Amino acid sequence: MQAEGRDQVNGSVSRSHRWGLILAGGDGKRLLPLTRRIAGDDRPKQFCAVLGDETLLNQTQRRISRLIQPWRTLVVLTSTHQPYYADEVAGIASSRLLIQPSNQGTAPAILYSLLRLREMDPEGVVAFFPSDHYFSDDEIFADHIDAAYAAAVSRPEVVVLLGIPPETPEVEYGWIEPGAPLGQPVPDSVSCVDHFWEKPSPTLASQLMERGCLWNSFVMVGYIHAFLNLISHALPGLLNTFEAIRTSLFTAHERAALQDLYSGIRSANFSQDVLSLQPNGLAVLRATGLGWSDLGEPGRVLSVIERKGVQTDWEVQSRVHGDGGMLVRKSVSV
Repeated sequence: MQAEGRDQVNGSVSRSHRWGLILAGGDGKRLLPLTRRIAGDDRPKQFCAVLGDETLLNQTQRRISRLIQPWRTLVVLTSTHQPYYADEVAGIASSRLLIQPSNQGTAPAILYSLLRLREMDPEGVVAFFPSDHYFSDDEIFADHIDAAYAAAVSRPEVVVLLGIPPETPEVEYGWIEPGAPLGQPVPDSVSCVDHFWEKPSPTLASQLMERGCLWNSFVMVGYIHAFLNLISHALPGLLNTFEAIRTSLFTAHERAALQDLYSGIRSANFSQDVLSLQPNGLAVLRATGLGWSDLGEPGRVLSVIERKGVQTDWEVQSRVHGDGGMLVRKSVSV
């Protein structure tokens, strides 16, 4: 991208090709013991007010609204969750909602959204945001995302991951081992990726923490073609399957074509099946001061509440329940 791709006032990436994609199609099974108690049903966590009085999806939308225009923000959903999200997305244009027939993991969800975006804006730079994460400082978050967009525009061949300095040797996260700085004009906070470790053993996680490795937040920024290049090397069969329905996109036949496609593909995880296999196509931005947590398990939710001062109105009980072994304490209200 040439000089006109930058805002002349503050040096940030021009928003004319900036897109955001919220991933909200997951089932949230590990958090169901807690979300059942909060909402009284089996809704996935992103449609539940886990922290505060907003759902996690609403919090995500609000968080990124300062970065990306609403009409350039798309949401990936799954049709089986429609009873839980119908009211929540009622005010969003249908063109901004990408509805999967079923949840087949993050790789198909990301690929479907990329191919649709390619038809809308082939030169687009897109950021992917999970809808079930917590950040304690939205302003610092926005600064880091702006920096990631700028790095992606400067180095259009790579996908930039937001890497979080670890607090514990977590075994359920992906870990990123930074290499040399990506180089000018990108700041030194952005590095090449030497290795990507998906859910390491406890021993390895401790070693990675000592070596200065970072948690993978799964927030990613890059050109559409950079993401598709990663997928073409890691999952060429899946890419070819989606490419076969390209002529159906944005037509009356899209829903039926997508239904047939999803009925014949296997579940695939973007971190495990794409990112971990393609470190040379990645860069990582060391993102400090975010107070980040992946709210994948009840224990992490309680950790955010207790250690980071998040307010919540729901009550939890001080015993281990049989539905998932959830250990919680009574009357949390910070």
